[in-house]
Amino acid sequence: MQTQRLLHGGDYNPEQWLDRPDILKQDLELMKKAHVNVVTLGVFSWSTLEPEEGVYQLDWLADIIHALYQNGISTILATPSAARPAWMAHKYPEVRRVRADRVRELYRRRQNYCYTSPLFREKVRAIDQQLARRFGGDPAVILWHISNEMGGDCHCPLCQAEFRRWLKARYGSLEALNKAWNARFWSHDITDWDQIESPAPQGEDCLQGLTLDWKRFVSDRHIDFFRFERDTIHAIVPDAKFTANLMYRFHDIDYHKLARELDVVSWDNYPTWHKSTETVEQTALDTALMHDLFYSLKGQPFLLMESSPSFTNWQPVSKQKKPGIAMLSALQAVAHGSDSVCYFQWRASRGGEEKFHGAVVGHDGRTDARPFQETAQVGAALEQIAVAAGMPRAKQAAIVHDWSNMWAIEGSAGPRNAGMGYWKELACHYNALAQAGITVDFIGQDSALDGYGLVVAPMLYLLQEDFAARLCDFVRNGGTAVVTYWSGVVNESDLCWLGDTPHGLTELLGLRRTEIDGMYDGEYRRCLPVYGAPVTLPATQGSVLCEVAALSDTDPALPLLTYEEDYFAGAPAAAVHTYGQGRAYYLASRFTPDFYTTLYTALAAEAHLTPASPEPLPQGVLGVRRGALLFLQNCNDTPAEALGCSLPRYGTAVLREENGRWTRLL
Repeated sequence: MQTQRLLHGGDYNPEQWLDRPDILKQDLELMKKAHVNVVTLGVFSWSTLEPEEGVYQLDWLADIIHALYQNGISTILATPSAARPAWMAHKYPEVRRVRADRVRELYRRRQNYCYTSPLFREKVRAIDQQLARRFGGDPAVILWHISNEMGGDCHCPLCQAEFRRWLKARYGSLEALNKAWNARFWSHDITDWDQIESPAPQGEDCLQGLTLDWKRFVSDRHIDFFRFERDTIHAIVPDAKFTANLMYRFHDIDYHKLARELDVVSWDNYPTWHKSTETVEQTALDTALMHDLFYSLKGQPFLLMESSPSFTNWQPVSKQKKPGIAMLSALQAVAHGSDSVCYFQWRASRGGEEKFHGAVVGHDGRTDARPFQETAQVGAALEQIAVAAGMPRAKQAAIVHDWSNMWAIEGSAGPRNAGMGYWKELACHYNALAQAGITVDFIGQDSALDGYGLVVAPMLYLLQEDFAARLCDFVRNGGTAVVTYWSGVVNESDLCWLGDTPHGLTELLGLRRTEIDGMYDGEYRRCLPVYGAPVTLPATQGSVLCEVAALSDTDPALPLLTYEEDYFAGAPAAAVHTYGQGRAYYLASRFTPDFYTTLYTALAAEAHLTPASPEPLPQGVLGVRRGALLFLQNCNDTPAEALGCSLPRYGTAVLREENGRWTRLL
């Protein structure tokens, strides 16, 4: 899209201010002061673009786009499908979603259209065609933004019929479907396709294969809707580029599959800074995990499409970013592969749901307000490190994060219905690697493993046989792998694998699972290191689930850690097995943070992964490499020193490596 600059700007809603030309004029002046070079327009403009059915008013948008462009500000142009006009919802009820309880929604809120409705698609096509014809060749428009934060599901008759067609395409016959769902359980054999309905609170909820397939279907419906909008514009603007703004820990859409349809990934980042339950470093690591996930989806720079310059109004408690956090957060995004820092919203709305959401320009319109001042400082900093634009990240370690696996874990009854903590498990591994300065990608089970030195498979409950084979090949050829408890349990239909488990991995690991014991919250089991083991690990505690494994009779793994209490005392809590030219590590439970720090420091060295910083960093300072740049981020509320750089509280230094020497850019 562009490699000369880092984008800086955000969501701009001038349709709310068309009766105030003085404010629109002021916006241009303030944007230049804040070093803004891009805005997103049209996200929620449908009722202004088409105030009556078939009556289009685009001149106001053209005037705004061109006024911005004349002042050096480009446009990311959104399609308005996320929020349909009231006239449409009332005239055509089928465009409104039906909830899982089979009640059709009234006209309300946003992102609640029926993605299957032919009528809704007809209306979306018409407005998209109008926008494409008017702005498709306009140099001011650098990217098309399809809809907004897609998500949710619809259970209307149209979607039920489409679900049955989807199932027919997937299984071909009712015999195959019944077998995949194990429908004979509780005598639930399906004898006619019309008997199939989506999961409902007052309906079917015991066939976990049905629930899993419904989630896959909903994801595919969203992707199909994105493709529909994209192709509508592509037909008129063949060289157009497209994005969609994705979300934090999002559940409803398989982002690996959606990313294949995007030209560039973008996402909306709203960390809850300054929570009483975690440090700034912990919040930063949680955010970094998501940045790395979104970079990984296409293996290329992404866009930070939305963030707050100050606070949100929809989180449980609206905390202001303390001085320095806005810059820390912005530069963290760039460090992890973003080519932009953008905000919601440019100017605070006077009313409605988000009138108290943070904005670059508040209701007072003042430029001496802290959010405006800090936004201008971020914009200036991005100009200083513009060389980062387009820079790739190295491939070092990969963590497997698979949407079908996540859905299956959440949909299964047992072994811990109090919560499996899937994202917490990912964070245990990610945080230790990130604190060690190792670059992490998140991959699916269809991803290639080439180029990685270390692959981590946390809670890979739903295991594809082809991925198990490729993971074995990866280790056999010299790679290092980590496989945790509750892996290799079921197949792609959520049917339990028969025989020894983890299915497909017992030879790799040199052991087999025999039992698994659920732990209550706050319940732990002591684990002690094995004397003389090839990797020295600290004493720790197991929690959440304690898996019991038996070592192979013919080629056993070497225990690194053993349980020291309960009936499974003496069983391996962690083990290593040499397999071909590589090593596979097995973790039988969830352990304390110091365990992962020690483990991944050792494994990074074993896999020949070079840390971001050439020197150890102080506690609370994170080092991140992006190409030739090294970002040093001080997450402490006190100053720190690193690599000869003085870092103020929450401060960031950006260094560039040239011929083995470091030059400070920021």
